[in-house]
Amino acid sequence: MISPEQVEQYRTQGFLVVNGFAEEQECDALRERAEELVRQFEPAQVSIFTTHEQSRIADEYFMTSGDKVHFFFEENAFVADGSLKQPKESSINKIGHALHDLDPVFERFSRSDKIKRVAKAIGFEQSRLVQSMYIFKQPNIGGEVSCHQDSTFIYTEPTDIVGLWFALEDATIENGCLWAIPGGHKRGLKSRWLRSRIEGRMAFEFYDPEPWPENELVPLEVAKGSLILLNGLLPHRSYENRSPRSRHAYTLHLIHAEASYPPDNWLQRSSSLPFRGF
Repeated sequence: MISPEQVEQYRTQGFLVVNGFAEEQECDALRERAEELVRQFEPAQVSIFTTHEQSRIADEYFMTSGDKVHFFFEENAFVADGSLKQPKESSINKIGHALHDLDPVFERFSRSDKIKRVAKAIGFEQSRLVQSMYIFKQPNIGGEVSCHQDSTFIYTEPTDIVGLWFALEDATIENGCLWAIPGGHKRGLKSRWLRSRIEGRMAFEFYDPEPWPENELVPLEVAKGSLILLNGLLPHRSYENRSPRSRHAYTLHLIHAEASYPPDNWLQRSSSLPFRGF
């Protein structure tokens, strides 16, 4: 499925686009299941996903989502009095972070033979699946995700993770596709987002204060069914979606089976549901 030339491109650029990876019916099945989960979701509390002000008090609903299926709202989904601008189904930002272990539809896709083959091709034959997210990128209110490295949030020693980003709809500049800095993964890790000694608080630890050269970002416009592999050190982002079209995507993050996963990473699991491989 991935040629040696494509593997070399991944090593050199820090990302790789694999067109036509998922069948249309696979994309539709994931989308239908996500929409079904949202319909069943009755929010007892509201948790908002934002990439702004991340050195803040993190709510318990977010901090305990590593081994659960939790729902997070768009930052711009609410009016001043705290009520939703539009129906719940049009207001969810994402679902995370253990769909790949707790939902049979997502688990079947996440542990498919073809994903195993891709992982093996790029050196993740013995690996663990640590995080999954269903991202809605809602029409008109879809929030931006600022330029970042995935290893800032999912850190391992040695520092080597891979993100698999599946386009469940066409992703374009108009509706908030990914952007990346080619070769930017070779510049090293800029920061880590850590659990603070103060319970419930997160803080950044900075290693390189220079801002990202965002003038070097290139858009990764892809068709429905495409897979984008993202090196954990690759700087990438997405802009707001102010178009009338959504941009649904599903993501997985893999780490090496023998890698050390520190206890100060934000995403942690209980002993009853440890990370596991394929």
